[in-house]
Amino acid sequence: MDRRTFIRKGALGGTAAAAASLAAPAIAQDAPSISWRMTSSFPKSLDTIYGAAETMANYVREMTDGKFNIQVFAGGEIVPGLQAMDAVSNGTVEACHTASYYYWGKDPTFAFATAVPFGLNMRMQNAWFYYGGGNDLMNEFYDGYGITAYPCGNTGAQMGGWFRKEINTLDDLNGLKMRIGGFGGAVLSKVGGVPQQIAGGDIYPSLEKGTIDATEWVGPYDDEKLGFYKVAPYYYYPGWWEGGACLHAMFNKKAYSELPAAYQQVLETACQAANADMMASYDYKNPQALKSLLANGAQLRPFTPEVLQGCFNAANEVYAEINASNPAFKKIYDSQMAFRKDAYGWWQLSEFNFDYFMMSQQATGKL
Repeated sequence: MDRRTFIRKGALGGTAAAAASLAAPAIAQDAPSISWRMTSSFPKSLDTIYGAAETMANYVREMTDGKFNIQVFAGGEIVPGLQAMDAVSNGTVEACHTASYYYWGKDPTFAFATAVPFGLNMRMQNAWFYYGGGNDLMNEFYDGYGITAYPCGNTGAQMGGWFRKEINTLDDLNGLKMRIGGFGGAVLSKVGGVPQQIAGGDIYPSLEKGTIDATEWVGPYDDEKLGFYKVAPYYYYPGWWEGGACLHAMFNKKAYSELPAAYQQVLETACQAANADMMASYDYKNPQALKSLLANGAQLRPFTPEVLQGCFNAANEVYAEINASNPAFKKIYDSQMAFRKDAYGWWQLSEFNFDYFMMSQQATGKL
């Protein structure tokens, strides 16, 4: 049985047992035909990120036998990519697929739904969202914007970006102009860097001309398409500001509340399925893309302990400053960081030790 067949049979949901006793024609009559529009923050060329929205929409259509259709539009087709959430909030469209931290400028609290510096990895995020109350906390916050949202894709831990020169000490970050926004940019400023907000299509020429010194993007699969290795050869890791960047499907709260309960369950189930699918896709594609980048001259470099520790300390300063003035931020910070402490305590015993041993076997050519 393929995954979509499984989801279609299982999701309509929680109503399956009750529905079994009803005649099929009656069910069909009771299920309304609904069409929604979803605007993405991403171009179609980023097939893995943009594709998560289409994957989710396909699941919804299949689980409702074509009764509930969501048409996905790339960033810029209805509204610019960074205005996707606003379009949902004001009812221009019923849904969007975006990164919550894009709206950091409205309130730093938005960042917790995507990624915060030195926060959770992808699996920890899912644990916090689905079992640690994270979904409920974020939706309580989103309520002020007329939105209901669910995780709908993850990139996993991102790379630290492309640099025109090597970065060995904190001093090397002083004055460095880097395309990075939101929370990561606030931390970079603390250590002397100069964050730049630049649209995706303008990054390559900015690097080529030396207008910026570095850029972060996602990881090997997406980065290779943009050709950064040609003008900024040093490829740093890890992306300490994004240990697992989660994307969200956001729904206009009024439109969502008017859906039949079964359709609401379908949306939530489809988002969770797309969330897992996107991470699996990246995990499959990134290894080969990294090999290709290295073959084309990219030079891998780790951030030194000095740089990581300095940025970690700076991040804690930013957290403290925002916590002191933003109760909504502090409420979610307290929840996520309490889980972070326990989660990494467990991780070092199980996942880390297993992964470290297997990586040592790979490094010595035994795999």
